[in-house]
Amino acid sequence: MVSTNNLKNGMTLLIDGKLQQVVDWNHYKPGKGGAVVRTKLKEVETGKVVDKTFRAGEDVEQAMMEKKTLQFLYREGDDYVLMDTTTYDQMHADPAAIGEASAYLVEADELGVTLYQGRIVGVELPASKELTITETDPGFAGNTATSATKPATLETGLEIQVPLFIEPGERVKVDTRSGSYISRA
Repeated sequence: MVSTNNLKNGMTLLIDGKLQQVVDWNHYKPGKGGAVVRTKLKEVETGKVVDKTFRAGEDVEQAMMEKKTLQFLYREGDDYVLMDTTTYDQMHADPAAIGEASAYLVEADELGVTLYQGRIVGVELPASKELTITETDPGFAGNTATSATKPATLETGLEIQVPLFIEPGERVKVDTRSGSYISRA
C-alpha cells in the first residue's frame, strides 16, 4: 500500500483489479473541504487514460512490476515463445501482451518486458530497428521532384513506404514508434 500523498509519475497501481500507471498527479486543496489528489492514470493492458480523484492520504495498492530482458525464440500457434537469457526459462506470451511490437519481432531479438505476477503485461522495443526488405517494386525514373516513395514489405510482414532507390534484399532502419523508414542500414 502507498499513500496518495506519495504518488510519483510512472508508478503502477492496482485499482479495481486493473493495472494502472500514474501519468500525472496533482495535489489540490480547494477553498473548503479536505485536500484531494487528482490523477491521470493509464491502463497498462489497454492504454486507455482515465482521470481519477483520491482523498489526500488515502491508501492505494501498489503493483510490484518486474522488468526483464527476454529473447524472442519463435511463434507457436498464436503464442510467442520467449526465453530468459540468464536462467534459460521459457515462457509463452499471447499476442495481446506483445501488442504492436509483433510487427517488428524477428527470431533471436532481445526485448524488454514488464511482468506482473509472472505474466507479461508490456513490451518495450528500441526506438529503431534494422530489418530486411523482402518485396518491393523496382525503382523507376520519372516524376521525382518531390520525395517519391513506394510500398515495401519487410521480413516481418510489415508494409512501409520507402524511397524509390531501395531494392529487395537491402536492410533498412525503421522507426518502431511510427513505422516509418529512417535510412539504409
